[in-house]
Amino acid sequence: MSFLELKDLKVHFPIRGGIFNTIQDWVYAVDGVDMVIEEGKTYGLVGESGSGKTTIGKAIIGLEEVTDGEVEYEGIQVTNKARSRNEQYRNYNKDIQMIFQDSTSSLNPKKRIRDIIAEPMRNYFDYTDKEERDEVVRLLEIVGLNEDAIYRYPHEFSGGQRQRLGVARAVASNPKLIIADEPTSALDLSVQAQVLNFMKQIQKEYGLSYLFISHDLSVVKHMADDIAIMHRGRFVERGSKEKIFNNPQHIYTRRLLSAIPEIDPLNREENKIERQAVEKEYQEQEIHYYDENGRVYDLQLFDDNHWVALNPNDHSSKSLVAEEQGGGN
Repeated sequence: MSFLELKDLKVHFPIRGGIFNTIQDWVYAVDGVDMVIEEGKTYGLVGESGSGKTTIGKAIIGLEEVTDGEVEYEGIQVTNKARSRNEQYRNYNKDIQMIFQDSTSSLNPKKRIRDIIAEPMRNYFDYTDKEERDEVVRLLEIVGLNEDAIYRYPHEFSGGQRQRLGVARAVASNPKLIIADEPTSALDLSVQAQVLNFMKQIQKEYGLSYLFISHDLSVVKHMADDIAIMHRGRFVERGSKEKIFNNPQHIYTRRLLSAIPEIDPLNREENKIERQAVEKEYQEQEIHYYDENGRVYDLQLFDDNHWVALNPNDHSSKSLVAEEQGGGN
C-alpha cells in the first residue's frame, strides 16, 4: 500500500545577477517527477551527480522548498510552510527521517552519542531517563555497537561506525520512511556491505520503507524493489528492479549499467566493448531520447510496471532498442 506520493514535483532554483541581483535564469533541479513509495518497500533513485536525486529527498523532508507539484502523505498534501507551523504535520516530521551522505557533518561533534540518538525521542516521546537510555542502548546494539558508545563523541568512531550511528538516530523516532542519501558512498566495500545489511535488518524489524538514493546501480540492485533512473531533473526510466536490470530501454539507463565494473577478468574485454557501443549510440541517437531543448521526454508506459521516456512521435526509438536486443515487446 502506498503512503507517500509525489505528483509532478518541481524544484527550481533562480540564477541571479546584474546590478539589482535580479533573476536571470533558472536551474531546473527537479522538473516534474511522479513517484509512489509503498510501505515496507525500498525505492531506489539512481543518477549521476547533479541529476536532481538528492534534491528530491530534501524536498520530501522539507530541506528544499517545492516550486510546484505535490507531496502527499497518507492522503494529506504537505507543504513546507504548513509543515513548519501546523500540528497536523507533526506525525509527518516524525515518520520521515533522513540518513545523510556525510556521516561526520550530520552528527553534532559537541554531543555525546546518547544525546545525539536520543534527540528525536525527546521531541516525540515522553520517556523517563531510564527508558530513554535503554532505548538508545537497544538501537546501538541493533547497529552492532556496544553500550559504552553512549559516552563517546562522533570523532571517536570510524566512518562505517558513524554511518551506523546515523542509522540508529534515524530510527529513533520510530519512522515509517527513511530517506538514505548515498549512505555508503564514502565507505570501503567491506564496510558498505555491513551497513547495507544492517539497513535491511532494521527494515525487516521495523517494517520500514526506504528511499535509497545512489549513483551506484550495483548497490541499489542489492537494496531496491523499484527503481527510478534520473537525468537532467527528470526520470528517464522507472519500474521494478527486474525490468530495469533485465530489460533496460532508455540509452541513459543502459549507459549506467554498462559502467558497472566487471569483476570477472574473463568478461572485462566484452564489457569494455559493450560500454563503447552504448556510448557511441548515446552520442549518435540523442534525438530519440531528448527534445530539441535537451529536455527528457515524458514517461510512457512501456510494459507492466515499466515506464520509459521516449519520443512519443518517434517510433524508431523503440525499434532501435528492439533491434539491439534481437526482438521487440
